[in-house]
Amino acid sequence: MNFSKTIIMTSRTSAASFMRTVRVYKFGGPSELKLEMDIPIPNPGENQVLIKIHACGVNPVETYMRAGTYPRKPSLPWTPGNDVAGVVEQVGQFVSKFKKGDRVFTCGTITGGYAEYTVASENRVYPLPENLNYKQGSAIGIPYFTAYRALFHKAHVKAGETVLIHGASGGVGIAACQIARAYGLKVLGTAGTQEGLSLVQKNGAHKTFNHRETGYIDKIKIVGCRGSIEINPRDTMAKESSIIGVAFGTITEEDRLESAAAFFAGMEMGWLKPVVGPEYTLEKVAQAHEDIIKGPGTMGKMILTM
Repeated sequence: MNFSKTIIMTSRTSAASFMRTVRVYKFGGPSELKLEMDIPIPNPGENQVLIKIHACGVNPVETYMRAGTYPRKPSLPWTPGNDVAGVVEQVGQFVSKFKKGDRVFTCGTITGGYAEYTVASENRVYPLPENLNYKQGSAIGIPYFTAYRALFHKAHVKAGETVLIHGASGGVGIAACQIARAYGLKVLGTAGTQEGLSLVQKNGAHKTFNHRETGYIDKIKIVGCRGSIEINPRDTMAKESSIIGVAFGTITEEDRLESAAAFFAGMEMGWLKPVVGPEYTLEKVAQAHEDIIKGPGTMGKMILTM
């Protein structure tokens, strides 16, 4: 009996090898965010993790970098996005903390988070507890690390002190309210709408103030700034006041580990609950960049969903 064989040769490259990715090829407005459909999925290096992204946080700093106005300009082409949450797809040779299938979130990526997959260094990846969903996971990163750094590493707050959080209904503001309340501070928060004020109060503020109302400054002693102001340095002397800037990019590894330990305690105890705000698909990424800067006000953390 004779049998005939038909052999079909196929390429090893398949649709699964590519991903949708947002790229910036030149600095400019939101229209420079280009969604591409056939970017190769990156491979993780020895100490890196490949993550299949479910959600990615959108941060204002990414709009400045896209516009080319931020002091640190990324190399082009560039994919924005630091804060992602998803599932580990592959790990590098020397990665020991994670394995395929783990639920994780990041605060920093190598290949960018406005995509279906991203590569991140193992030390920028953290386990995502089951009590938080992927959208909430994508809202942790920069907002919570920045809030903790401002409160503890820079302001050196202590239980019993009072803190005023301007724009407290946004991602960083909500994080600051939750952290400050959990650590025993008296929390004052401002927002621009009644919905925002209610959200701020639900997330830890003892008292709230509408920063769009005339005379709201007379109700509280303001610490901080919502725009350019003129200061007479002599006015800071009598009260021995300090004016401190906070930049997340300068955080040390020691401070990062301290912050992460505090967050995991907060997740276990239940007080760290990121508030997810407006949601956009990758196709609407340009609108997201418009809204985060020019929108009427923030209500939680803006995210992209994949």
